[in-house]
Amino acid sequence: MSQTHPSPTPAGAQRMLEKLASLVIHVAAAALLGLVVVQGWQVFARYVINDSPSWTEPVTLLLLSTAMSLGAAAGVHTNRHFGFYLLHDHFGPRLRMLVDALVQLVVAAIGAVLAWWGWLLWVDGLHIKAAGADLPQSVNYLPLSIGGALMALFALNRLWLALRPAAGEGDR
Repeated sequence: MSQTHPSPTPAGAQRMLEKLASLVIHVAAAALLGLVVVQGWQVFARYVINDSPSWTEPVTLLLLSTAMSLGAAAGVHTNRHFGFYLLHDHFGPRLRMLVDALVQLVVAAIGAVLAWWGWLLWVDGLHIKAAGADLPQSVNYLPLSIGGALMALFALNRLWLALRPAAGEGDR
């Protein structure tokens, strides 16, 4: 009898995705907090000490892009995004499962497109410096690319979860 090494269990993979989603939410929240701090400094510096720093705009855009992209990915993971649930609830179980699968495929495709083009745009502008900060001009596309990849990953996981009951029905 040969001994095989078990692959990570689906429950183990789910735990890893839960931890990743938790990290993503924490980073997005930290980006929002950073956004408040940077904008607060911008207002204070402009109106109180009359010396407006030039770095706040590009940093604000980076933090906003990070919060938006990672927040969208977390929304995919928790299934808290836009949907037509009233129509969905009127379908039978099989059609409902098909629609759930189709929705996750569309979200995964959108995430993959965001990841791919965000990555290309980030790489394309690495050699151009942003005005006012020592950052590449294209730095705002990096969170978009990471968020898109996470959206695709989380949507594919939700697709697997949506199709899993169908696989279990065939075993009975």
